Amino acid sequence: MPRQSAAKDLSLKWLELFQICAHQGSLQATAKQTGLTISTVSHHLRNLEDHLGVELFNHSRRPMVLTPKGEVFLRNIEEALFAIRKAKAEASAGSIAEASLLRVGSIEDFDSDIMPELAVFLSQYMPSCNFMYQTDSSHTIIEMLRNRHLDLGITTSPTERARDLQERPLLRDPFVVVLPRTCEDAVQDIVDGRSALPFLKFSSNLIIARQIESQMRRLGLSSVSNFECSNNQTLMAMVAAGAGWTITTPLLFSRAKRFQNSLSMHRFPGKSFARTLAIVATPDCSRSLLELVDQKMRNLITEHAISHQTQSKPWLAESFRLLS
Repeated sequence: MPRQSAAKDLSLKWLELFQICAHQGSLQATAKQTGLTISTVSHHLRNLEDHLGVELFNHSRRPMVLTPKGEVFLRNIEEALFAIRKAKAEASAGSIAEASLLRVGSIEDFDSDIMPELAVFLSQYMPSCNFMYQTDSSHTIIEMLRNRHLDLGITTSPTERARDLQERPLLRDPFVVVLPRTCEDAVQDIVDGRSALPFLKFSSNLIIARQIESQMRRLGLSSVSNFECSNNQTLMAMVAAGAGWTITTPLLFSRAKRFQNSLSMHRFPGKSFARTLAIVATPDCSRSLLELVDQKMRNLITEHAISHQTQSKPWLAESFRLLS
C-alpha cells in the first residue's frame, strides 16, 4: 500500500542520495561516499519515498535493489541531475579564488616535474582552498571521478565516452621504441622479434600496456617478454642497463632523465599509434577552473617535455603535440 505523499517540498539532496544509493547498492557505501551517517541517508531516502508515495527500493533485499518504479524514476532523474550539476558549475565559474576544496588525481607520468609545479601554482592562485592530490592508474582515477571522490583528473583519455564527466583532450603522446644506446640491431628487426634482445613491457593491467598489445596484435607482432613492470622508471633503468628494449612514449621518456645518456629513442616502425591524455572532471567542476588547469598544464608540458624532446628528435614534432 503506497504511503501518503508528504507536504514537504522535493529536495535535491534526496535525489542525489537516491542516485548514489541506486548505483552503490547499499546505505553503508552511500554514507561513506557522502560523509553522512547511515541513519541520515536512510532518513532522506524514506522522505523521498514518502513524498512520491511509492517504494523505490526493495528494502528486504541486500544489496539494495530498485523496484520497477525505482528504475523508471532513476532513468528520468539522471539527465536532470546532470543538467543541474552543469548549471551549478557555470554559475560558480567566476569564484575560483574562493574555492574551499579541490581534489585532483593524476597518473604518475606527470609526477616528477609537472604536477609539483601545478600544485604550487594552484595553491598560490587559490589561497583559501584545501587541496588533495592523488597519483593512481587511469582507470582508478576515472572511477573516483564517477564516484565523486575526485573533482578533476589528468589521465589517459577514457576508452568509452563518459557522459557524466567533462573531458578536455590535452596531449597526443605517440608510442616509440627505446633501446640501449649500445644496441646495433635494426629497430625493425627488434620489433619483429629477429633479435636476441628481450622485450620489457608494461604490466598487462595498465591501459598503456593494453594499447601497445592491441597494436602489436594488429600488426602481427608477437615479441616474447618475461619481464613486466608498472613503473616507467624501472623499465628505463632496465633498458639502460642493456637488459632489453621497450615501447613507451616521449612523455614517459622525458621523465627518465638520469638514464637518457644510455638510451636511444626511435620511431615505431610501420604504422604509428599514440595515446591521448586528457583533463577529465566531474560535471560540477567549474569551467573557469578547467580552463585554468588546462592552460597551466599546456605550458608545463611544453616546457618540460615537448620542447626538449622535439629539439633533440625533430621527427617527433608532428606527432608529439598538444591537442586543441
